[in-house]
Amino acid sequence: MTEERTEDDFEEDYALSGDLVEQVLAATEAQDAPLLTELLEPLHPADIADLLEQVGSHDRRELLRLYGPEMDGEILTEIDESIREEVIEQLPAEILAEAVRELDSDDVVDLIEDLEEPQQEAILEALDESDRAAVEQSLTWPEYSAGRLMQREVVTAPAHWTVGEAIDFLRAEEWLPDQFYHVVLVDPGHHPVGYVTLGKVLASKRDVALASITEDSFRTIWARQEEADVAYAFNQYHLISAPVVDDDDRLVGVITIDDAMNVLDEEHEEDILRLAGVGDESSISDSVAETVRQRLPWLMVNLLTAIIASGVIALFEGTIERLVALAVLMPIVASMGGNAGTQTLTVAVRALATKSLTESNVWRVIRREAVVGFANGAVFAAVMGAVAWVWFGAPELGVVIGVAMVINLFVAALAGIAVPLALERLGADPALASGTFVTTVTDVVGFFAFLGLAGLVLL
Repeated sequence: MTEERTEDDFEEDYALSGDLVEQVLAATEAQDAPLLTELLEPLHPADIADLLEQVGSHDRRELLRLYGPEMDGEILTEIDESIREEVIEQLPAEILAEAVRELDSDDVVDLIEDLEEPQQEAILEALDESDRAAVEQSLTWPEYSAGRLMQREVVTAPAHWTVGEAIDFLRAEEWLPDQFYHVVLVDPGHHPVGYVTLGKVLASKRDVALASITEDSFRTIWARQEEADVAYAFNQYHLISAPVVDDDDRLVGVITIDDAMNVLDEEHEEDILRLAGVGDESSISDSVAETVRQRLPWLMVNLLTAIIASGVIALFEGTIERLVALAVLMPIVASMGGNAGTQTLTVAVRALATKSLTESNVWRVIRREAVVGFANGAVFAAVMGAVAWVWFGAPELGVVIGVAMVINLFVAALAGIAVPLALERLGADPALASGTFVTTVTDVVGFFAFLGLAGLVLL
């Protein structure tokens, strides 16, 4: 009787185990190339890429030296951009050439577009003449566009063909991509007019016209379209693949769901990193110097905004000196406002990224957040009012902090949605600086409301 698997067992199926990493490092230190190959052979390319990212620079160099002859192009495409250049530099030219030769054109473009020119040339020289021409053509499209994202290998058929003609064609051709989902139908001008899934082709009789079994989901993507919009279209309309057209609506490539979802994942990662102010390309593989360079500018901005908030406190220096309890309680007001603002901000940035926050619903969302801010403020006003009363024996102090809490959480909710909206309207990325601005607003308003009310009511 087989032993029942636990949740931990299933989790290990989708992640590198610590034991395996230790075994790999031990084999690397012992210079045991056969054992290293044996340990890495069962792993998916993405897991090998993760392993290369997790180990230190020295271990990575030694591992690549031993495992280099077995390097697969898929591993290179999975490696994080922060160390990809370092990895490619350490591979001999003949091994690099063999690794990239079997990749689709979109994977080669993704691999080389961020590399220095000498490394780009080394990879291009490893390709066949036709593949090199396809990659170079893709590189002529704007960066972060559909043209860079697409693969040139597209399976097409004349719109007047039958299923039987399509099947005969597919069986006879040797150049077909390893994976594809649709046969794109084109007119004599090579304009895409529809597509048919492979499942429909296989399930239909030979004399059925391809044009009669096309999919309703068919839509084309302009090669100059921003890749973020492409990812949105795939997610919104549940696309599996989509043909890409040039300025004259002629078919030039196809984008598949794996590439679109990679972009979506990168967009989400970018937003999270920018909201935290750590740079949109920050990685655990970065060096100390690189990490400092990415984080220092936003820490400097935070310092400047903290000085502004401190300036507000300085305006009420006399008030604080006369009532020490204010110094104890005022960080609570600012902290609650900052947290409330961050909650609204996160939802707003996500909604803008997914295009669910639009001009048609923006005022309804703003009203909702204002009501939520007021309601939360009222709840915590009652809590903190009671705490301040019991703690310091001053009911008036409880009233002051309660009113300040309502004001700050209300303003925090408005700032959390208004700031990212304003930044987007100005053409800036809402995730980039919203957090700093919202925190500044809640600190300034919180301190001003609390200390100002205290000066009026208590002194």
